[in-house]
Amino acid sequence: MVPEGIRRARADKVLSQAFPAHSRAALQRAFEAGLVQRNGVTIGKSDEVKTGDRVEFSLPELVPAELKPVSIPLDVLYEDEHLLAVNKTAGMVVHPGVGTGEDTLVHALLAHCAGGLSGVGGVERPGIVHRLDKETSGVLLVAKNDQAHRGLSEQFAGRHLRKEYLALVSGVPRLRSGVIERAISRHPVHRERMTVGEGGRPARTDWEVVEVFGDQAALVRCRIHSGRTHQIRVHLKSIGHPLLGDRTYGWKQNPRLPDSSRVMLHAERIAFLHPITAQSLDLHAPLPRDFQELVVALRRAPGIGGPAPR
Repeated sequence: MVPEGIRRARADKVLSQAFPAHSRAALQRAFEAGLVQRNGVTIGKSDEVKTGDRVEFSLPELVPAELKPVSIPLDVLYEDEHLLAVNKTAGMVVHPGVGTGEDTLVHALLAHCAGGLSGVGGVERPGIVHRLDKETSGVLLVAKNDQAHRGLSEQFAGRHLRKEYLALVSGVPRLRSGVIERAISRHPVHRERMTVGEGGRPARTDWEVVEVFGDQAALVRCRIHSGRTHQIRVHLKSIGHPLLGDRTYGWKQNPRLPDSSRVMLHAERIAFLHPITAQSLDLHAPLPRDFQELVVALRRAPGIGGPAPR
């Protein structure tokens, strides 16, 4: 129970003061895992609590500090002594966590780099400077040393990189292109989702239609200027076009369209400056087979089809 004298305060600060035996990092993991509730409703670390609120929490299972390198084939797009770029497959989890096995990207990187991977970011995410959702395929950058890690992190924080994605969406946007600038925050009730609205963190997505499939679906290229969780999925849902396969954000199978086995999102391109040499790098990841096959199936669906991608 939140004690007397607290009119309004951030939940993470209240818990940190009330349970000094738990580290801030441990409490942070509890919030990230959706294991903190206020009066029976899951809350985030920045949500406010007040005197009389009943706050309950539990700590998620810790990932072992020592991760075992596992030899898993990687599609390497670029590699030198400082950094690595891989074309992540759909279905591969990036970071180890509760419920994951020894088949994450981090396990594969530990084997591929054989001890030459930056430890910045902690033992659970060595060298990782950004992330892709489990079902999202495409380009992902990894730092091999601390200097490269800092340089890449600064570019991500300063939004100096160019990140482009391809998405298959339900329906066809009325316009051929547009800009979505809507803040994104954690959903107040369904903590596994994000939502748009006031009080969130600023986010901008530029989009353009590449190909249409009748009036049922479209292939859309997106450029993101921020890196919010589920940004493209949330932004396109907010304008009425959830991604094919994205049940979390309202997609439902259309009987007129081929089945979508996953969230149809691919990180196609990332352009940035090499963190050590300052060389301009522009890396592209080809579409995976399942994405290509769905595009072909959409073109062939009765009464659909459209012009070739440009």
